[in-house]
Amino acid sequence: MKCILAFVIALGILVTTCNAACFYQQPDENQEGCLYDGELHRLRSTFRTKDCMRCTCAMDGSMRCCDISGRPVRYDKEKCEAVFNEKTCIYRVVEKKDHSKECEHSMVG
Repeated sequence: MKCILAFVIALGILVTTCNAACFYQQPDENQEGCLYDGELHRLRSTFRTKDCMRCTCAMDGSMRCCDISGRPVRYDKEKCEAVFNEKTCIYRVVEKKDHSKECEHSMVG
């Protein structure tokens, strides 16, 4: 019974520390790279997608992709807003009335 309890606690800790913004894709047979959104990427390559995912194509053709945008979570939502730059895949938290002024915030992702 103690072993089961220890396992459940360890699993709970693992789940809470994992990044939910990643996914893993098994390799396809007879493929010479990793296929993402209709585009074939070289084995052992890293690429960024248009939807701000950083993907790595392993030597065996498997692929791991993670969201790289880092979403702000804690900031004064009445005074500030999160603005996303699609070219850099970065959020900036700025004052609503003056976008040149940054606000303090915490990130997730």
